[in-house]
Amino acid sequence: MLTLTHRYRIYPNSSQEQQLIEWMDSCRSAYNYALREIKDWCDSRKCLIDRCSIEKEYILSPDLKFPGEIQQLNNLPKAKKEFPRLQGVPSQVLQQAIKQLHVGWKYFQERGFGFPRFKKYGQFKSLLFPQFKENPVTNLHVKLPKIGAIPINLHRPMPSGFVVKQVRILRKADRWYASISLQCNVRVPDPAPHGHPIGVDIGLSKFLATSDGVLVKPPKFFKQRHRQLKLLQRRLSRKKKRSKNYEKQRIKVARLHHQIDNMRKDFHYKQAHALCDAGAMVFMEDLDYRTSAKGMFGKHMLDAAFGQFRTIVKYVCWKRGKFFAEVDARGTSQECPECNGEVKKDLSVRVHDCPHCGYKTDRDVASGQVIRNRGIALLASLRPASPIISTLGHSGMETACADDLPKPEVTQSRQVSKSRKGKTRKTQS
Repeated sequence: MLTLTHRYRIYPNSSQEQQLIEWMDSCRSAYNYALREIKDWCDSRKCLIDRCSIEKEYILSPDLKFPGEIQQLNNLPKAKKEFPRLQGVPSQVLQQAIKQLHVGWKYFQERGFGFPRFKKYGQFKSLLFPQFKENPVTNLHVKLPKIGAIPINLHRPMPSGFVVKQVRILRKADRWYASISLQCNVRVPDPAPHGHPIGVDIGLSKFLATSDGVLVKPPKFFKQRHRQLKLLQRRLSRKKKRSKNYEKQRIKVARLHHQIDNMRKDFHYKQAHALCDAGAMVFMEDLDYRTSAKGMFGKHMLDAAFGQFRTIVKYVCWKRGKFFAEVDARGTSQECPECNGEVKKDLSVRVHDCPHCGYKTDRDVASGQVIRNRGIALLASLRPASPIISTLGHSGMETACADDLPKPEVTQSRQVSKSRKGKTRKTQS
């Protein structure tokens, strides 16, 4: 079973927009009420049976069971009688809000931290419609229960052979989107290793450096608009909360954040396609960028969004039939790609000069070559009898990819692999 998600821009009118906002707030209230029941049950079990807390104590029956997902879902019909406001929300949409809470609760139990938090006003920004009797999407509209048809911009046609399983309505700043999940009963195998390998090293001084010598400067979208964002946030801090002027200014700030996010994601997709154009196998470092984002360069790390970029590269490689793998990241900048000797150097040293074999190149390019060598060694260790090394540089192998899925005859999707004229930028020597 293959699942794809396409996001489209929708244009609800003023009445539909107001209704969607009210539904979000009603789901937020149900989410907070269910979370309050869970927190009260947990707090009543914190103290020992023969002593009480000095500040407060939750007195609940010891026979009271934990408010699980099934129990809270069964209590929704009773809640609708007590709170008529909930009756206007579709029942399945309201149930998804409770299910969303218990997904976070299970995640908290698995890792031991990250207790679910209450949603403040305006923090619940999505509605999930999980089931439809018929296809709700047409060429011009998307039909939702209790709200009717909403104009939609199908900037890329939906592929034939896929069935709409669910629709999530998103609110970003003052814009609305429909995230449509499509399913098809097909199986696309993972791309097999073949062709020219590329090692990719990413960093702050250079956004990426490949083993072929391609260097890309960091765009720094957030830093370019930091002054404008600072001005808008200062004006927002002087407004009275929940007033009309506060809401207008808040939307301006959110719109700028949304613009920065769109520009960053567009840049990531273009660089991912450029990497797929340059080679058939892409290797990157297996790093946890969340740890680096908490250091002194945290703002710059978050601006570059390396984790998102790696996820996009992996997705684009799958779509275009390219092989993607992650390798060990320890010591990639302290190793010579030619003789595998250890070359110690600080961050201030930007040139790799091996004293053992005399190989000299850019530091980041050398790291990319080390990543490429480790990727080739990883493939050789996984398949010792496979002729991977002998086929490097030959791209004549046929592999199944997502481009072979059923789709309409004419499409303008940017996800379909095409020949690209432009290449990644190189530094002038």
